[in-house]
Amino acid sequence: MLKALRNSFITGLVLLLPLGVTIIIINLLLNKVGAPTSKVFFWFIDPALRQQAWVNPLLDVVSTIVLVILIALLGFLSRYFLGRLLVSLTDKVLHAVPFINTVYKTVQQIVSTFSQEQRAVFQKTVLVQYPLKGSYALGFLTSVSKGEVQFKTGAEVVNVFVPTTPNPTSGFLLMVPREEVIELDMAVSDGMKLVISGGAVTPKYNPESQNQNQIDKEQKKTSRK
Repeated sequence: MLKALRNSFITGLVLLLPLGVTIIIINLLLNKVGAPTSKVFFWFIDPALRQQAWVNPLLDVVSTIVLVILIALLGFLSRYFLGRLLVSLTDKVLHAVPFINTVYKTVQQIVSTFSQEQRAVFQKTVLVQYPLKGSYALGFLTSVSKGEVQFKTGAEVVNVFVPTTPNPTSGFLLMVPREEVIELDMAVSDGMKLVISGGAVTPKYNPESQNQNQIDKEQKKTSRK
């Protein structure tokens, strides 16, 4: 009975998790973004009016929406000459300020690395034996190792990012011989869902369908030749 109760509780928790995370993010935006910016956007509001229970929450929501629109507008304008000029000027100024430039460069590199618009960082979902032989970790193939790593190992080594659960933004970089990497048919997005859910959300897999897809690919390659 206790085991059934525990399993039901975990199932309910998993179902409520997306809603809970959404509420937390919205609350964080309103408190950390909306509240400070409302004082800037609506500085002219009478302090006596702000004492009303409904006024501050409303101003926080409006301020958050306005800020999101302004950020989207900045992204839109960055496609054009004046927008690119403004972004470039801001970039140069921040790079010239001591200490701030270090933080700015670091964040810029992280954003650049994970930006889907520039390149697909995660090429394929894979399995690697980690942290010991016989146990498997889900990872994402990022690239083929080059330079000193490839030379010193004497093997074809690939870079695999193994994310942590439930926070996939942190993880481990493993450099693994290609023959020890098991490539999966699972999409990268499905792999991320599996990691974030701690294995609770498992993508469907049809071996017969995948085999047929593989046969079709081989036939297309043969016909092209």
